[in-house]
Amino acid sequence: MDTRLCSISRSLPLLALAATLAACAETTPRWDSSFGNSVRSAFAAQVINPAAARNTKPVGGMDGRAAMTAHKKYESGEASQEPSAAPATLMIGSTTK
Repeated sequence: MDTRLCSISRSLPLLALAATLAACAETTPRWDSSFGNSVRSAFAAQVINPAAARNTKPVGGMDGRAAMTAHKKYESGEASQEPSAAPATLMIGSTTK
């Protein structure tokens, strides 16, 4: 029984040393090699027309005066807001016994 206890007491420091060295092992090169790939692929999937930046034609739509008025209303908070409806009341449970 004494040799068994002695064997365990000798192996405990070696086990602690092995665990400490294993905790210091570097795993980041494996992770760093693919860092950002998912973000880049998600961004690329959202691009509809990659050549849109080279298009120099003006965009058709509102004239300048109407766009400026709409932008000023938007910035000042005067955008047309429809009146909100009265809050709904929900009856949960029964009132009769």
